Amino acid sequence: MKSPHLITLLPLVLANILLIATSSSSSSPNQNYDDFLECLTDQFQRSNSATDIIYTPQNATYASLLLAQNLRPAATAPERPELIITPRQESEIQAAIHCSKKLNLPIRAKSGGHDFEGLSYTSQTPFVVVDMRNFRSVTISGDGKTAWVQTGATIGQLYHTLALRSRTLAFPAGVCPTVGIGGHFSGGGFGMMSRKFALAADHIVDARIVNADGKIVDRSNMGEDLFWAIRGGGGTSFGIVLEFKVTLVTVPEIVTVFNVTRRLEDNATELVHRWQFVADKIDDELLIRIFLHPDISPTTGNRTVAASFTALFLGRARDLLHIMQREFPELGLTEQDCLEMSWIDSELFFSELWDQPLDVLLDRVPRGSTYFKGKSDYVSTPFPLEALRGIWRFIIEEDGSELQFSPYGGAFNAFSEAETPFPHRRGNIFMIEYIVGWANLNQSEAHLDWLRRLYDYMESYVTKSPRAAYVNYRDLDIGRNNIEGETSYEQASVWGLRYFNNNFRRLVRVKTEVDPSNFFRNEQSIPPMSS
Repeated sequence: MKSPHLITLLPLVLANILLIATSSSSSSPNQNYDDFLECLTDQFQRSNSATDIIYTPQNATYASLLLAQNLRPAATAPERPELIITPRQESEIQAAIHCSKKLNLPIRAKSGGHDFEGLSYTSQTPFVVVDMRNFRSVTISGDGKTAWVQTGATIGQLYHTLALRSRTLAFPAGVCPTVGIGGHFSGGGFGMMSRKFALAADHIVDARIVNADGKIVDRSNMGEDLFWAIRGGGGTSFGIVLEFKVTLVTVPEIVTVFNVTRRLEDNATELVHRWQFVADKIDDELLIRIFLHPDISPTTGNRTVAASFTALFLGRARDLLHIMQREFPELGLTEQDCLEMSWIDSELFFSELWDQPLDVLLDRVPRGSTYFKGKSDYVSTPFPLEALRGIWRFIIEEDGSELQFSPYGGAFNAFSEAETPFPHRRGNIFMIEYIVGWANLNQSEAHLDWLRRLYDYMESYVTKSPRAAYVNYRDLDIGRNNIEGETSYEQASVWGLRYFNNNFRRLVRVKTEVDPSNFFRNEQSIPPMSS
């Protein structure tokens, strides 16, 4: 990543802000960026902060600060942030909140830029971004049992720090190393060890957060309701989390992975069908995901569907083969399919960085940014064979498509629905992530139409009342919101019940208590009851 070009001359910043304020048709008296900058500068002077953490669209590296995995939200939202603030000190975040409230200018916090709908870096109305990239320390306790992780760190950085400490020290989070901790942890955080150790959010034991009053609180004085809400209730509805304290886990020195692909002509339909009866009940040390995507048959040359069975086993290959032969012999796993390695090497394997040095985990820039749309579902009853055949017809039709089936069971069954805001626990066999990507913006409507048709087709086969969804796979198709993110309780309940089930009502009560004016908001944030 290139070093940022820092603004050191305040007059230049003021000139840029004045230019934006006078040229933007959406500007209004209560959104005066000159006033905001003046307020911010005054606050910075009081805390001896520099002004070189403030960026405008005229800065050479402004665009690089908005780099994100998904190009679609920024291409379709009419507003870019007029200011990006990259604080180095907690007082600078407090100053941004103070000025935002004073001037009625919405503020959004950005961690890694992987939000499916870009809610951390795009908006329908003028706004300011607080980019947490400089808050990225990971501090492991002396006994190796816990760590404080700042929310601007990435999953890759967390894993890298753990690997430098020990080959057996680990944490159960996702496999994409450039995902930011702030969003990932606060929405749940599924990963390849989740059947053994549950979610990232389930390991949070403390946190420090800047609340709507600009005060920094931790678990001892934020109240247990707020602490409950930020462990799976979605990012930035309740404040700006500075850091999480998490419990770490211990894994064997050697783990085993495999990635076995079967196509329709290789009996993939029957294998995927059988997987549904095995995946959530098999040994908790083993997690087998399925990745489904279109392919060309190497034998016939025809379009087909490939099903890649990708797994992590917390143990040696010989033990894995014994389990698979007993529980899922239909897959035909062989010793040659299995790779033994350290846990940190398995993370490089799953993130397709197997041939890269460990330091690649420190890269913050998303790889392969493209236009894409995602959705999610939960499955509590196995699909019949005819349902799978219907899915194949959709996949064969769409070149940029992929479906991921991620199994539950195991540690998920140890938590009640209400223990954290993340409700998708017992009774769920697996979660579906739908993804379709494309290269050119003008192709968007055709691909979106395909995904929505598939999603409609799936309605008969997934959970109902409500049809559940994963908040970390945000989907603005669910419900309707007005352009300012001022969503009423009735509007929000449409998507809120899907993401959080019965926990949504408690989240609203917490929001009403800690942020009754709805200062922290976006198009799918938790509303206070009075909204």
